[in-house]
Amino acid sequence: MLNARVLLVEDDPATRAEIGHVIRYLEYEPVVCDGDEAVVALVGGGEGAHLVLLGCRSERRDLSDFYRRLRGADPHLPVVLMQHRDAPEKLSADVEAGAIDVVDLPLRHSKLALTLQKVITYHENRHQSGATRSPELFRSLVGSSPAIHRVRRMIEMVAQSDANVLIIGESGTGKEVVARHIHYQSKRRNKPFVPLNCGAIPPDLLESELFGHEKGAFTGAITSRQGRFEMAESGTLFLDEIGDMSLSMQVKLLRVLQERTFERVGSNKSLTANVRIIAATHVDLEKAIAAGRFREDLFYRLNVFPIETPPLRDRVEDLPLLANDLVERLDHEGYGTIRLTHAVIESLSRYGWPGNVRELANLMERLAILYPNGVIDVQDLPEKYQSEDVLAALSEASGTDSRPPEVVTVARLPRGGIDLKEHLTHLEYDLIRQALDETNWVVAHAAKRLMMGRTTLVEKMRKFGLSRDEAAPDF
Repeated sequence: MLNARVLLVEDDPATRAEIGHVIRYLEYEPVVCDGDEAVVALVGGGEGAHLVLLGCRSERRDLSDFYRRLRGADPHLPVVLMQHRDAPEKLSADVEAGAIDVVDLPLRHSKLALTLQKVITYHENRHQSGATRSPELFRSLVGSSPAIHRVRRMIEMVAQSDANVLIIGESGTGKEVVARHIHYQSKRRNKPFVPLNCGAIPPDLLESELFGHEKGAFTGAITSRQGRFEMAESGTLFLDEIGDMSLSMQVKLLRVLQERTFERVGSNKSLTANVRIIAATHVDLEKAIAAGRFREDLFYRLNVFPIETPPLRDRVEDLPLLANDLVERLDHEGYGTIRLTHAVIESLSRYGWPGNVRELANLMERLAILYPNGVIDVQDLPEKYQSEDVLAALSEASGTDSRPPEVVTVARLPRGGIDLKEHLTHLEYDLIRQALDETNWVVAHAAKRLMMGRTTLVEKMRKFGLSRDEAAPDF
């Protein structure tokens, strides 16, 4: 993506110039567009733009209308929205949902670099799958690992059908996130999505929760009440932890799936169930069947299209993007932002994550509370997340270098001045070469050390002509 074109839509000249400098520093080519018509014409003209950075526009028309015109000109072109934190007008929900990312102004180099990495991954995913991918889907299912690619592809394949889906995975792997995105991609997206955790409701109350009840049906039923099937009419009913459902309730659920009718508790009037069922469980249902705890006929009714959510330990390469996404969410919720050092990412990558993404989210929230707007180093992590190997490496480095680890020092400007571009080129080359040497030239590991995408690092290696046995270039 080296020298890829970025369409920049921003009315304020000073802000536009500042953003242009950042884009050029990241080795992208900014293309300034004046007015809505020029932007739409350029997008529709097939000029090969990498993305649109959309900020304040000269033409004060409705942003939703302009966004729809952009999508009509090129439905696959990623859009990144820019807004001031203290902007009086908030972005409309449809525009924000359709954007790859939202960045705050004034623009931070580190934030835009991470956003551009998301855009690169979006382009790679779309070309690999050969199908249109919803930007909202991409933003929520963060990651570029083969495991998460597979989940995205399966969601796209099953979403438009009405087939029952069984989502299998450990606790904390995002099973409800997958279910919500199946609903979002389906023809039922404008109807309700109704979740129910079967394991959190006592067995004697679960029937009423699912099917509703009439007044006086049992002690405490002082009014009639709709059940989840009625609430989800024409939409999607998500049954989480289906493996914890009692055998007696399994029989009743099976009848509804077969006949598409049910009765409220205390009533003999049949109601029609036009509902799509998505179930999820962390239990191995085939073992539960063998143990007599789960009905085999219900399993086959639910298991029409199984999707397995991968544990975090099997997609650890996604951890930097996941952590960044969680930090952004916490910042928008008012916790303040935090920054993680390279050593922290390396240490977290070596942890087993039994609680998966939910555990990572809890850790990020804890760090944001403890160190608001701070820089987090390995020593700041709870003890179980501190890798002994990473601590040893930091200790060894601090023994031979008086500077604190992970701190970049800035040289003083010589009296005679300096060729800044040449100096930065040398610095970039040295840091990339060091990262490659420290990781035995495993590009994926070096990219983690540099907190950049593997594709970006490969492009920079080509730029510098870097190979294991290559001598330093003469810049």
